[in-house]
Amino acid sequence: MRSSRTTAAEPEQTVEQIATALEGFLAEHPQAVVREDGKVLFDMRAAKYSLTTEHGRCTLHLWSEDRNLVRRVGGTVLRNGVLRLSTHRFGQTKPQTLELAADKDRRTPSTREATRVKYLRVLERVLEQSFEGWKPEGFRTAMDLEKSFGPAYARGSLVQGQKAWAVIAVNQEETQATVDGILTLGILWLHHCRESGSGRRLYQGLRLIVPRGMTMLTLSRLAWLNPEAAQWELWELEQETESLELRDATDQGNLTTRLVHAPDIAAARERFASAAERVMMLVPEVMRETVEQKIRSGTEMAFLLHGLEFARVRAGYAGSSFNRAQEISFGAGANETPLTDENEAELQRLVERLFARRDAGGDIRDPLYRMQPERWLESILRRDVEPLDAHLNAAHVYTQVPAFAAADRGMLDLLGVTDDGRLAVIELKADEDLHLALQGLDYWVRVRWHHLQNPDQITGLGEFQRHGYFGGVQLSPLAPKLYLVAPALRVHPATETVLHYLSPRVEWMLVGLDERWRTKVKAVWRKRSRVSADATR
Repeated sequence: MRSSRTTAAEPEQTVEQIATALEGFLAEHPQAVVREDGKVLFDMRAAKYSLTTEHGRCTLHLWSEDRNLVRRVGGTVLRNGVLRLSTHRFGQTKPQTLELAADKDRRTPSTREATRVKYLRVLERVLEQSFEGWKPEGFRTAMDLEKSFGPAYARGSLVQGQKAWAVIAVNQEETQATVDGILTLGILWLHHCRESGSGRRLYQGLRLIVPRGMTMLTLSRLAWLNPEAAQWELWELEQETESLELRDATDQGNLTTRLVHAPDIAAARERFASAAERVMMLVPEVMRETVEQKIRSGTEMAFLLHGLEFARVRAGYAGSSFNRAQEISFGAGANETPLTDENEAELQRLVERLFARRDAGGDIRDPLYRMQPERWLESILRRDVEPLDAHLNAAHVYTQVPAFAAADRGMLDLLGVTDDGRLAVIELKADEDLHLALQGLDYWVRVRWHHLQNPDQITGLGEFQRHGYFGGVQLSPLAPKLYLVAPALRVHPATETVLHYLSPRVEWMLVGLDERWRTKVKAVWRKRSRVSADATR
């Protein structure tokens, strides 16, 4: 039986299209919530799901510690970050609606707006009390898409005669990710104020107002802005007491970073040989060469197609004994399922569907084609990084070293080395992102920090090589180089503005790729920073 129409205006969908829409949405938004009648039923960070398309029906099963739900899905509509599902309970004919919301902010739009309006009044009052002789002027939260300003940030000026400071602030009800984005928007706001001032006012710098306890990432970035381009101040606001405290931009605190020891690749492949053979036997023979078998650690191997993981094998202990056991699972995230003899056919269907649709010449409208484009690009560059820069050493390219705390970022990074031994931090983005420059800086700061740790007194090896990276390479004492990489037409216009305000101690290269990078990676242009002697530190 075919699925019913979601609305009279929507075209009828096949069960395969419905399943594809659901899988794509949940893969792209692992922190989604499932709502019914405005009530959150499941948080997908903790819940699990399965999808079946048997007998001409798409059946969605959701479960968590608190509840269990099974519905037949008749259609999907995606609008404004919400996937609406027309569903039926079994045995009932009247359709009901489930909503999958991608937004981490659980507040309603009206609640968000009221919070921001109230905060604007608090902010102006605090600024008048804290900066005597300076007048708050032109503060607003209105969206300005042309200049990339969103309503989460309050922005305006502090004015004293012809002197002025650009000010940007964010309230404590916003998400940590929104708070962490304030410096990018602040730089753009300062730049806008200077350009639109027509010389009538001298904007000497930028003041950032951030909720108390939410400043760590912004503080670590602030130290690497150019003090000759502007003055930079970060203030913490306690909204309840309306008190401001200036943070020391030279105090970067404890970086949330650690080095994971590089696994013994040969030993891990031998350990997982039997399990890997079982997985590969479920992959059609003509497709096996395109599967990447990636050793994530000494206890885990992943199977990927163009960067998208579809199965994995993990080593652990069996029950309460000390006997080693290996578990194979397939799917990803909330849809991860242990492989058994009974569901091998399900894995085969998953693989066939994946390989048919995730192809360099595939349909750009297909969610499986579009899914995780950075990981697709990363999988290509790990095999051959030289198209970015002929001086990069293709034999030593690592993913996400060092590791970040989960709250810090969702970006993907590569760490390489140039022919003369200089570390190379490579930040990838497949779509427009105005935060590209500062997210690349985050990774550069951490790599530099590890690189500066004292070498072992006996071996003379630095921290990276003590952890198994860059074997046989004489690493240069120079600071890392920062490579920012994106398709040429998807480099956000704000990126070069932000780079203009970075400290000259950060040597960077912005690389624009040919849009057909899935077929062949080719740099169509490169832009470089001016090299400073301080880049050696």
